[in-house]
Amino acid sequence: SMAWKIKRHSNDELRRRFVDICVPQAEALGLELPDPDIRWNEELGRHDFGAIDWAEFQAVLKGNGPCNEQRITQRRTAHEEGAWVRDAAAAYAAKHAPAQSSPQTPAPNSAPAHHVEETA
Repeated sequence: SMAWKIKRHSNDELRRRFVDICVPQAEALGLELPDPDIRWNEELGRHDFGAIDWAEFQAVLKGNGPCNEQRITQRRTAHEEGAWVRDAAAAYAAKHAPAQSSPQTPAPNSAPAHHVEETA
């Protein structure tokens, strides 16, 4: 895709930019970074970081990450606790829905099929 000029930066460059933006923010928040090899490279003016564990990456993509079970549990809980909102919205929609009319009964505010104008 870079050869076709669709993608302007390589994955490595995008990863480096991401790390350079996120590391100072994480440090300001006092967060511990999972990569013990992250270091500021004064000479290059950017962060160096350790090799990517591709096996761990693939495991996370398959739903076997360290936070996956917690995420799924919280998602289910939020869905269950939000049932009352969905029920209330459905009841409101049903209450305010236009009345269904039978095929023989004209809908409200519609003109009769054979309307004749009155003249004075």
